[in-house]
Amino acid sequence: MAQFFKAKPNSSKQLSAKLSLSVNQLEHLGAGIAQHQGKVVFIPGALPNEVVTVQLTEQKKNYARAKLINIDTASAERVTPECPHYHTCGGCDLQHMSLAGQREHKEAALLDIMAKFAGAEDGALSPALTGEGWHYRRRARLATLFDKNTKHLSLGFRAASSSNVVPISQCQVLAKPLSDLIVPFAKLLNQLSAKASLGHLELIAADNGHFAVLRVTKALNDKDIAKLSAFAELHQIYICLQDNEGQFQAIGAELVLPVYQLLDENAPSNAVSLSFTPGNFVQVNGQINKAMVAQAMDWLAPAADERILDLFCGMGNFSLPLAKMGSDVIGVEGVAEMVTQARVNAKANNLDNLTFYHGDLSADLSLEPWMGKIDKLLLDPARAGAFESLQWLKKMKPRKVVYVSCNPASLARDSAVLLERGYKLQQLGLIDMFPQTHHIEAMALFELTK
Repeated sequence: MAQFFKAKPNSSKQLSAKLSLSVNQLEHLGAGIAQHQGKVVFIPGALPNEVVTVQLTEQKKNYARAKLINIDTASAERVTPECPHYHTCGGCDLQHMSLAGQREHKEAALLDIMAKFAGAEDGALSPALTGEGWHYRRRARLATLFDKNTKHLSLGFRAASSSNVVPISQCQVLAKPLSDLIVPFAKLLNQLSAKASLGHLELIAADNGHFAVLRVTKALNDKDIAKLSAFAELHQIYICLQDNEGQFQAIGAELVLPVYQLLDENAPSNAVSLSFTPGNFVQVNGQINKAMVAQAMDWLAPAADERILDLFCGMGNFSLPLAKMGSDVIGVEGVAEMVTQARVNAKANNLDNLTFYHGDLSADLSLEPWMGKIDKLLLDPARAGAFESLQWLKKMKPRKVVYVSCNPASLARDSAVLLERGYKLQQLGLIDMFPQTHHIEAMALFELTK
């Protein structure tokens, strides 16, 4: 009796074949989405309403990934990327889309995921916080790569999904004075005798000057120090070295920390100054950070007789403005060094109605000295969100919760917890912290209704 076997598909042929696909939408990570043989196909670089030629690179049970080969019919939102390094650098990934199109996509993606988990409806979005589309970053870390054969040190950013360093001559999203330092710095570092022992270079534009932090794996000799000192004087910047233990050594001057100011234009007396240590977290878009803090103050509406808890407080970005409004503020942060800096900032701003604690916000919080009844809560967690902290809502009982998020997925998940505890989503808004990239940040206001 003859037996018939169904031949297995030749996966190598499937992956090598070129396909023409119609892109119908954009996923929240910025890739175009098309359909092929009942599967969703993710295509980085493709935009909705485009017909594209692609080559499959990965086949899974329910989806596939593809490489963009050609754009046969372009979207009206497609633009020519301004950065000459766009196709190799792993930094920006939406420069091929108009700025207006990027923001429209981000708002739609935010509303879509929040509608599923928090009941957000069309028209629920507050006006987005937007600013400059270019040269907005006040901070960046550039990677170095030393070639043992050529004895040349490359300075740039990592390639997408790779450890390779793409040498760059400019960065269109980095503050212009910092971008202008990239080529001179690359030339300087290649003149140092210790160039094989150099790590990353961090560039910072602060309100009190421009800073460069150079990671070194061994001590530099006097000639190298002299070259760095002359460079610092020529370009009027602060340069410091950071060793393997994380200790800093200033070049040519005593160590100065970068500082930025938050000013309430409606109440100049509420201005605060915050210093921070290079390497520790700080919002990189200064313009949007000011707008974000101002919106948080408006939504939370702190009063002088209220007890406000700021979780994941960092070095006081929200805590200090809240305390400046007269509230009794408690800030809690998981990174000990940032708690120390937050206390320094509070003292420098003469704020005695502000207390900072170091603690693991994913652990049992029941015995923490700060845990208890509060009037209002502000959350600014990392991408993982604040799910564990929100389990203690019953003990805290805040009337209002302002949640600042850098990940709409964790915001949506955590929103479900708030809704279960009797809160209602009152306001939701996009924060366009990172133009030219797929990253979506948001702010949500919840109020207790029962």
